[in-house]
Amino acid sequence: MKYITPDLCDTYPEQVSAAAPGFRNFGGESSFGGEVVTVKCFEDNSRVKELVDEDGSGKVMVVDAGGSMRRACLGDMLAEKAVKNGWEGIIMYGCVRDVDILATLPLGVQALGAHPMKTDKKGIGEVNVPVTFHGVTFEPGSYVYADNNGIISSLVPLSMPE
Repeated sequence: MKYITPDLCDTYPEQVSAAAPGFRNFGGESSFGGEVVTVKCFEDNSRVKELVDEDGSGKVMVVDAGGSMRRACLGDMLAEKAVKNGWEGIIMYGCVRDVDILATLPLGVQALGAHPMKTDKKGIGEVNVPVTFHGVTFEPGSYVYADNNGIISSLVPLSMPE
């Protein structure tokens, strides 16, 4: 489904929170949304790697990577697994890499930037805990919608206005 965040904000102004600007689209899908699954990690994408192997149908992974601009917590191999397992998208409060390949995949990917260095794999990180960045708290089981206009969060699912 194609989501238009300004239309959702206009239709549901009391039900949405908009993240502050700063994210860029890197994936092949510029519009995406779904139920939130959160990861909190810092320069270690072990939990992201575990989650992309799970069924992600109707879900968006929201990763609080601490805003790190020193390592990429998502690259082409993990993104390809996410596509294979039905994830709608990944929002990365941090960096991604392999951006030319990410742009060809049928996956929504938003991140702060790109960086060529991979992360360490120490098994550190938390899954399904509330994460807060860019002025919004993302709760596991809530909903997130993203497009070229920005990222919004809602505690309830939203549908595009007619």
